[in-house]
Amino acid sequence: MNKILILGAGRSATALINYLLDEASNNGWYVTVADSNLQAAQDKVGSHPAGRAIWLNVTNVDDRKAAIAKADVVISLLPPFLHTMVAEDCLILSKHLLTASYVSQGFYSKADEVREKALIFMGELGLDPGLDHMSAMERINEIRADGGKITAFRSFTGGLVAPESDDNPWHYKISWNPRNVVLAGQGTAQYLKGGKYKFVPYQRLFTQAVPIDIQGMGAYEVYPNRDSLLYRNSYGLDDIPQLIRGTIRHTGYCAAWNALIVIGYTNADFPIMHSEDLTYHQLTEAFMGNNNKEATLKESVANLVGTPVNSDIMQKLEWLGIFSRKKINLVDATPAKILEELLLEKWALKPKDKDMVIMQHEFEYTKSGKKYLLTSTLVMEGDDSANTAMAKLVGLPLGITAKMVMAGKLTTPGVNIPVLPEVYTLVLRELEKMGIKFKDTIVEI
Repeated sequence: MNKILILGAGRSATALINYLLDEASNNGWYVTVADSNLQAAQDKVGSHPAGRAIWLNVTNVDDRKAAIAKADVVISLLPPFLHTMVAEDCLILSKHLLTASYVSQGFYSKADEVREKALIFMGELGLDPGLDHMSAMERINEIRADGGKITAFRSFTGGLVAPESDDNPWHYKISWNPRNVVLAGQGTAQYLKGGKYKFVPYQRLFTQAVPIDIQGMGAYEVYPNRDSLLYRNSYGLDDIPQLIRGTIRHTGYCAAWNALIVIGYTNADFPIMHSEDLTYHQLTEAFMGNNNKEATLKESVANLVGTPVNSDIMQKLEWLGIFSRKKINLVDATPAKILEELLLEKWALKPKDKDMVIMQHEFEYTKSGKKYLLTSTLVMEGDDSANTAMAKLVGLPLGITAKMVMAGKLTTPGVNIPVLPEVYTLVLRELEKMGIKFKDTIVEI
């Protein structure tokens, strides 16, 4: 095997492409980066002798199959809904397939065929999901091997802004797909606490954020992910009484984001006719319905949200621009799309800005009649707005896994996620050589 095809050259692809181009030079491989934006692909490949960029519309069946047919390993960084068609081609053409996205039921439905062809289809190889699985499974297996029984597992991840680049009242900037930032948390969060199922619908999710102390970083807050129960079986934690996975944000973020939900800005269900002619002030006013005509718009919003007009929440909303007289300039857009464009402007990383990723696992376990808490924390800053921590921690686990497949070091066929020791051990050790290492502390409780 000597040919790798990367589908997609978006903001999370930089570190992956750089890593695999370097490995290609050392191993006699060749990397092709395909994207519908040829310039984006060319910018990432540059003039590297072991790579090339090509234009590709992945919805064109013939062009897609032609590109896949020339590869040995295919890495898809496409939107998740496109993975199934790529998987079907890889299965027909007998190509290994790796992705950073959640493994869908469509993927799993092909497991028998993939295994029969001795192919490796592996998803969830990014940051979250991905590095979270690998680092958690290593600690879980270490605790068990040492005679411990796990009674609670909590895992939290956040893509944030580094302290030196934190210059806005939200304490947040975008380092990943902006659409996902707007839609984060939608659906019903499910988790286990005290041996009981907990279900929190989207309209209440951001009102129930809880504080967390991050080792070496201080106080933050977390809210639960959509489905924390998805990995009980994969982690071997079917009988555990507490299991929650969640997202880390700065204190105060969730209350302000909840205000946007209450107002209606995160709604993606309907287009606003002639939205291009409206200002943000007019749209916000329209969301107020039959508001008190004697109240100002800010007073109406504060009353709706249930916060003082001079509160931290209102200051965040005003800074964001939802009271401005600026025109929206988006044709027949949904509220969520309007919000996304606003956030892209206000939460953009400046060229020299640094992002920051935090991941923290907490394991409670019993051993020899005593109770312990193991806290495992990773904090990593990016270099600048192009070489982000997010891109590195999404791309590097994926790239290292691809190298393992190319070198024949990963041999378990089928549809999997990286909870296998043969995967996570090698990935985590190589990341440590790059300085990407978790800090662990154990205390008796």
